[in-house]
Amino acid sequence: MPFANLKVPADTLSPESKKKLIDAVTDAYADVYGERARATTLVLVDEVVEGGWGLGGNVLTAEMLGRS
Repeated sequence: MPFANLKVPADTLSPESKKKLIDAVTDAYADVYGERARATTLVLVDEVVEGGWGLGGNVLTAEMLGRS
């Protein structure tokens, strides 16, 4: 079963954007593994809260993302 675990900043994607992302990742797996993989491709979109990850040794914040 193909599996993708995507980490995104919390509250940055609408439900429609999440669906679009899931569809695109599923399509990519199906392109590589063939259509037989589509039905079993699992895509998780994890929303990481502000301060929950770092970039270059710095805590990633909404301000750094230009969202504040």
